[in-house]
Amino acid sequence: MSLKVLVTSTSFGKMIKEPVELLNNQSYEIIWNKLGRPLKEKEVMERVKEIDAYIAGLDDITARAIEAADKLKVISRYGAGVDNIDIEAATKKKIVVTNTPEANTEAVADLTFGLILAVARHIPQADRSAKRGEWRKFFGRGVSGKTLGIVGMGRIGKAVTRRAGGFRMKVVYWDCRREINIEKEVQGEYVDLKTLLQKSDFVSLHLTLTKETRGLIGKEELKLMKPTAFLINTARGPIVNENALYEGLRDRVIAGAAVDVYSNQLPKDSSLLSLDNIITTPHMGAYTYESIMNMGMMSVKNVIDVLNKRRPKHVVNPEVYES
Repeated sequence: MSLKVLVTSTSFGKMIKEPVELLNNQSYEIIWNKLGRPLKEKEVMERVKEIDAYIAGLDDITARAIEAADKLKVISRYGAGVDNIDIEAATKKKIVVTNTPEANTEAVADLTFGLILAVARHIPQADRSAKRGEWRKFFGRGVSGKTLGIVGMGRIGKAVTRRAGGFRMKVVYWDCRREINIEKEVQGEYVDLKTLLQKSDFVSLHLTLTKETRGLIGKEELKLMKPTAFLINTARGPIVNENALYEGLRDRVIAGAAVDVYSNQLPKDSSLLSLDNIITTPHMGAYTYESIMNMGMMSVKNVIDVLNKRRPKHVVNPEVYES
């Protein structure tokens, strides 16, 4: 009997077939997500029974969902973030959780800097205006020589910082720990969050979503920012209080924002969409050919390693191997 692999990521195998071929070469039975969206808790519970491996997107993989799995050996997250997975519950059941932390770094950093330029110079608005046959002049703000505040100096934060060097930007950053090497490389300055918000012309978020970072940027934090400043979020939607952001943009507390992530990943009813000083993109940070290829191949190799009793490279819960 072949091993069963549940694949729920909505982009896995859609444009790039090599990861699917790698799975097929192992003679696994692939169970696809046919809903075209991330699964809710109950939907995960219904699908994980008798599944050996799980290539997961942004599904609600809660403790109850994990408890419903009777054969599951690995949850291979197709992406870097694992905040949608109950890691503690998986560890208790000896289920290995893996991710692909290096696969999309450059792609997300590219989009981040693209959004910085776009929001500063009103590029999307100018494009729409020109296509309507208008010839308006859009009065923007320069990027070169300005101060960029990086909130979260991980892989993506570092990659954005390096891009800022080409624009002679001054970099300040805040993280739970200092990154001396990046300070030396780009002459970055480590500051507290309050100082970063006060000094920065552009604030770019690159944090994982945790209990501590949920709602980190709210009404009071936005008030600390310059009225000419811009907020960029390509990390996780709930890091920013969306109601506070809406009010801050509406009342011109800050000049503008650009977001690729949302509290609700299908933000059709979000009040943010009614504003003209925000750029919104549909969580496309990782969507380059190179990134999707890397994520696909890494997530499949993680599955193959675990099912063949090998330790994969990127294990989120190494405790499963310690007992």
